[in-house]
Amino acid sequence: MDHHYAEPHEVMYHTQLSREMLMGADTALLPGDPGRVRSLAEAMGPTVDLTSHREYTSCLTQVQNRPVLVQNRPVLVCSTGMGGPSTAICLEELARLGIKRVIRVGTTGSIQEGLELGDVVIIKAAVRLEGTSAHYAPLEFPAVADFELTQLLAYAALVESVPHQVGICCSSDTFWPGQERYDSFTGYVLRRFQGSMKEWQQLGVTNYEMETATVFVTAQALGLQAASLCGVVAKRTESESIASPEIYRLAENRFQTIVRRALNELLAREGKK
Repeated sequence: MDHHYAEPHEVMYHTQLSREMLMGADTALLPGDPGRVRSLAEAMGPTVDLTSHREYTSCLTQVQNRPVLVQNRPVLVCSTGMGGPSTAICLEELARLGIKRVIRVGTTGSIQEGLELGDVVIIKAAVRLEGTSAHYAPLEFPAVADFELTQLLAYAALVESVPHQVGICCSSDTFWPGQERYDSFTGYVLRRFQGSMKEWQQLGVTNYEMETATVFVTAQALGLQAASLCGVVAKRTESESIASPEIYRLAENRFQTIVRRALNELLAREGKK
């Protein structure tokens, strides 16, 4: 299969990034929210702002190795926006810029009793309740995480004593009907989604979100490694409401801790090769 890499100075249409701007970075952290890019990047190390265009805000951070086993490495942090289409566009352009591995870092609503507000879900697979991934692979194709990256995130969570579960998410194209939320403008949920949350719970699905299935399937189609972790900011077994800002900050601090430790381990292992 031919791969169409960008020229060093070529600027991507949507993200407004170039290979030159990435300074050799081959790993990207992908929050959905542009407003979370800077804080996530700064939690990894010294940070430089790159671009902000449409839903794509980006920074370049230098991961601080602990201990210093290899030279600090640049890592891209780039928002994807909400949902599958904008996420796939981001992945396509990052692949052209030489990115080899991506980690989605987001927020989520839990649907299992054992997942508390502020906990982190490390996602091993996703229900493809969205449409974007079907443009890259047939529906029979699974949305699964890269095993090595996912193991690394789980190891980091254990070492850092962060409350977490490794689970299966349901990636929905919509925030309300697809996630069987009845607190929308009309309260109407299409018949096919009525009772669906109970079915996912019975099957062991841990949480709802909107991007991971697209990340997993698109990354596989592009030949990238992909992983995903999300902080719980809504506990659907108790309430439809989003948690307080304090809980949101707790979840954010926890997934930042996991990612920072995982990147340190990853770079240290690569430095020994």
